[in-house]
Amino acid sequence: MTDSQKQEITKLRAKGNGYGKIALALGISQNTVKSYCRRNNISADSTLSVEVSEPLETGTSFCECCGKEIHQIFGHKTKRFCSDACRNRWWNSHLDLVKRKAVYKYKCPGCGREFEVYGNSHRKYCSHKCYIRHRFGGRQYEQK
Repeated sequence: MTDSQKQEITKLRAKGNGYGKIALALGISQNTVKSYCRRNNISADSTLSVEVSEPLETGTSFCECCGKEIHQIFGHKTKRFCSDACRNRWWNSHLDLVKRKAVYKYKCPGCGREFEVYGNSHRKYCSHKCYIRHRFGGRQYEQK
């Protein structure tokens, strides 16, 4: 969580906003907001000497990976990440959230082993090595 997000949480909480509303406004987890508020004794009715600013504009969110501010374009799909690098880093660290619908199960004609493959419905062999061994009868294929 960035320092600017921490400041916004403090400001929005001082205005009386709930954890869910703050989480939506900042684009972070509700549990993250709740944990931060509890660790720092920030409650909705606390009288903090905080300079209250306007809430975040509707066209602004934060990157789910690095927390960098993202300006949204009205009428376009909402951006969740600031860059492809952040998107790849986040999805690679959250593989359990990927909904893989195109998983195919096969039995390799070369070695007889059962294997799963994602996204390729025409695959036959579990590896290139099995393909070469089965296709060319065990001898190595040499290129000219």
